[in-house]
Amino acid sequence: MTYTASPTTLAMLTALLEARTGQQLAANRAWRLDIALKPILRDHDLASLDALVETMMVGDVPLLADRIVDALVNSESSFFRDAPVFDLILEACAAVEAAGRRPRLWSAGCATGQEPLSLAMLFAERSAPGALMPEIVATDVSETALARAREGRYTQFEVQRGLPIGRLMRWFDGRDDEWTASPELTRAVQFRRCNLVADHVPPGRFDLVLCRNVLLYFAPAAKAEVFARLATALRPGGLLVLGAGETVIGQTQLFAPSRRFRGLYEKVAEPARRAA
Repeated sequence: MTYTASPTTLAMLTALLEARTGQQLAANRAWRLDIALKPILRDHDLASLDALVETMMVGDVPLLADRIVDALVNSESSFFRDAPVFDLILEACAAVEAAGRRPRLWSAGCATGQEPLSLAMLFAERSAPGALMPEIVATDVSETALARAREGRYTQFEVQRGLPIGRLMRWFDGRDDEWTASPELTRAVQFRRCNLVADHVPPGRFDLVLCRNVLLYFAPAAKAEVFARLATALRPGGLLVLGAGETVIGQTQLFAPSRRFRGLYEKVAEPARRAA
């Protein structure tokens, strides 16, 4: 079998991904199409990406477009990614608790769940008497990724990325080459599907939103729309956590670098309206 594709097929697949998720597939990342879609080609005994798109357009296979989008979405993740960020999150949530509120956190683009489960571990391990688990909401556009996150099941390779042996043995049950997160962790997270460019944000206001490395491949207009949605979801003065190589500078005026929590971004206060 060959998995090469015509320019028209490549254009249709990249347009489908952007329309459904906001993500753009740059020309230098087109190689991902072959790798990501190979299982779907196998399952349907299709010889090429051209045949896959033709089958999708005819509509003979229900939900085929959904499965293609699921396969193309980047679900790369790891436990305690960029570890120093989690110290800042603890500090920011302590300030919320000092104000008498239970913190609310949203992991936007949680992929297979490593980030929100890292948050659950982080707060469960606190020794402060009477400390409560924050409310943790985790969302992703991929139902396939969310199904794995809800199960909390990971391979040996996945748990080795960011989990020291002490945490692994405390919070996971290992059998053969698979590790399952403790129910205490999975119950601490509310997993929901959310398309950041199309769906309503989770209800209520959050103190902190993590949206790390999610917007890297978004078009500028889609990225601006997502920033607006994230700002709406945050309380006044709420904090946004982006990936190490991301910034709001030059992309939105709704957030500014936080002076107190270096590396995080604070929601800019809306100007007060004058009385008529």
